[in-house]
Formats: sequence, C-alpha cells, structure tokens
Amino acid sequence: MPADPARTTAPAPAPTVPPASLPRLRPVRPWVLMYHSVAEHTEDPYDVTVSPGRLDRQLRWLRRRGLRGVGVGELLRERAAGRGAGLVGLTFDDGYADFIGEAVPLLRRHGCTATVFVLPGRLGGDNEWDPLGPRKPLLTEAGIRAAVGAGMEVGSHGLLHLDLTAADDETLRRETGGSRELLEEVTGRRADGFCYPYGTVDHRAVRAVRAAGYTYACAIDPGPLTGLHALPRVHIGEEDTSTRLYAKRLLHPLRRRALPSGPTAPAAGSLTGAGR
Repeated sequence: MPADPARTTAPAPAPTVPPASLPRLRPVRPWVLMYHSVAEHTEDPYDVTVSPGRLDRQLRWLRRRGLRGVGVGELLRERAAGRGAGLVGLTFDDGYADFIGEAVPLLRRHGCTATVFVLPGRLGGDNEWDPLGPRKPLLTEAGIRAAVGAGMEVGSHGLLHLDLTAADDETLRRETGGSRELLEEVTGRRADGFCYPYGTVDHRAVRAVRAAGYTYACAIDPGPLTGLHALPRVHIGEEDTSTRLYAKRLLHPLRRRALPSGPTAPAAGSLTGAGR
C-alpha cells in the first residue's frame, strides 16, 4: 500500500562489498519485511508488486544466511521464548488474490510462512484505493481459508483500507473491532494481528487496536509509537536484490527503534510510514 510518492523513503544505499563475501548477521531486534502483491511485473507507480522470480531469489537469500521467514505472530512468540534469533517476519499487505497462486507456493518451497493482512470488507473486490495503479483482485473467503489451510497467519488490514488517523470514532471501531469479528467468522480462528492501512498510526489508532483485542499490530516507521501495537517494518520491492537486502538488514537497527522491554504507552501524535 504505497504512500503518497512525496513521502516515500529513499532506497537504502547499497554496500560495495559483494553479497557472497558478507558475513551472517545476528538479529538484534525483530526484522519484519513488508510485501504486497506477487505477480509478473507491470506498470506499478506504487512499487507494491514483486515478481515471483524476485521473491524466489529473496527467500533463497534469507535461507542461505541461516534465516527463515515466518508470520509475525510466530516471530513474536518465539522471540518471547528466546528462540527467535534466526527468524524474520514476512508480511503481505492488502490480501491480493495472487498471494495464494504465487506467494504461497514459493513460501512453502523455502520452508517459510507469512502473515497476510486482508480486508474483510472488500472480499473478492479490488484495490480501488490506489487510483494510479492497475486493478488487482483481492482474496475471496475461499482464498482466505486456503491461506489458513496452507499454514499462513491471516490478520486484519481493516475493513475498507482507510486511514485510521482520519476516521471518526464509529468508523475506527468498525475498522478495528468490526473487521476482526468478520475475519474470525471467515477463518474460524482467532485473529491476533492488525496492520495499519497506509502505515499511518497515532495514539488513538493504537488504543482502538488494543481495545479490539489484537495481540500486535504492524506499522511501517512508527518512531516513538514503536511497540507491540506499532511494529516497524521494511518495504521490499522488485528492485531489492541480494545486495540491497543486505544493506537493509545492516541498517535496520540504526533506522528503527528497538521494542520497549515492558508495556509502555505510545506517545501522542500521528506518524506516517513510507509505503501502502
């Protein structure tokens, strides 16, 4: 879900050392990667589409460095138990239909899982919130159940892909608690994760997500709001070769705050992430 192009973060600079000679990196805080659509590349002004071939190479890169992609819920549980050193969170925003046909087979090939954040209010619809991009179909109820059956975590991206920082109280309740209820009816399982549309988050949105009963929520660059209900993530696109992935991995602890060691209240104010 790309943000306004004017707010998009510039790509991280690539190191000059060839990827093959780079050492393995030990995780120092959760590293969560943000994907969207997986399809053969077409015109994409928002940079939300990764080709199957590129995703295959990116997953292979992780595995060769002793890392394994998992859903965010699993990542957090394993880290809490002291076993998450080799795990990377993988997320797919918006619930595009190509998640089942393109992403899931590649994830399973590499022994990975992921969290897909879907829109229960747009089942079987398309990404009409992106006026400049190509229309992409979204998962149906059957597609969401197929994702669960394939071992993937399914979380909520709200009902309709709205900016929660601009929503009135009733809309905010529907987008958080209402979407969770609908999603659990579809999957028959507890929905623990939420993802803020457009990456926009403020203190009020975080409180609504907590009140709706979510265990965690994903943002993009939440700054002082960083915590279990505003997890930072790194946008991954078609241009992210192995060298760029290494650079993003290296810069991650410098560009994102560590999670608080205990429960803390998010600071007031609104922060907008780079991505959609």
